[in-house]
Amino acid sequence: MNENVIVIGAGHWGKNLVRTFYELGALAGVAEASPALRTELSGKYPDIRLYDDHREALQADVQALVIATPAPTHYPIALEALQAGKDVFIEKPMTLSSAEAEHLVQLADERSRILMVGHLLLYQPAVEELKRLIDAGAIGELKSIHQERLKLGRVRSVENVLWSFGVHDLAVILRLAGRAPEEIQVVGHRIIQNGIEDDVYLHLRFANDLTAHLHTSWLWPELRRRLTVIGTAGMIVFDEERQVLIHHRKGINPDLSNRDEGETIVFQSSEPPLTRECLHFLECVRDRRQPVSDGRNGLEVVRILELASRQLQA
Repeated sequence: MNENVIVIGAGHWGKNLVRTFYELGALAGVAEASPALRTELSGKYPDIRLYDDHREALQADVQALVIATPAPTHYPIALEALQAGKDVFIEKPMTLSSAEAEHLVQLADERSRILMVGHLLLYQPAVEELKRLIDAGAIGELKSIHQERLKLGRVRSVENVLWSFGVHDLAVILRLAGRAPEEIQVVGHRIIQNGIEDDVYLHLRFANDLTAHLHTSWLWPELRRRLTVIGTAGMIVFDEERQVLIHHRKGINPDLSNRDEGETIVFQSSEPPLTRECLHFLECVRDRRQPVSDGRNGLEVVRILELASRQLQA
């Protein structure tokens, strides 16, 4: 069977996946319902087969499908793909309910299929290095994680800002924590529209007294994308805009005095995470190994979003 992929959906984000897999020499075809987009694709990729219905792609002699359609369609298309014996990459969010996500994970296990979720931030080189530094004890025992994703953004009329902005950040928090949270608390503000939160603070508590805090907003005066981790022996900041990790050798001494031994940029990279993510999927398909952002990672993110949404609606 051909180990290349067919991308289903070439819209807002799918076009980037099409381009990346094409540049990697791994694009076997694209399924896109829009005639206008198919015309555009045929001009850019004249050697690539186009399908006007994803069900045609299910019958193709390829090993894997990449799903970049609107979120409500992720579950039914992924279900069909797994039932057809395909390996599957699903863009975020994996599904819109934990029950759907859990069903896909179970089916992938039963069929021995690769199931990967497009949690792009996990493939930032700086995030991988941050995980390595934490595991190596560079800041002592990890105690708290603080993530900010704020800007004057594109307001959605259906999903709230946590579902829109927070999916990648939750995947990173879970990766750094290494476990699922034991407690979830959330506070949201509805400023622009009734029933849809524009500004959300999510608080997670894990075992061993580890906490994580995520602030998302599309009603904010400045662009801010920053991750801060605090440990018993120091702190590290990931400045996403600059793509740098800054190690702060700071803290509080036993006598409650401040300790400040300066700060150092310990990592910087401009390597595009989307290329790394797509390569990782291809390698997992080839080597039959679990992705970093596997179905269980996607399931846990959806579960947190679902629980947070219930609290916000209460």
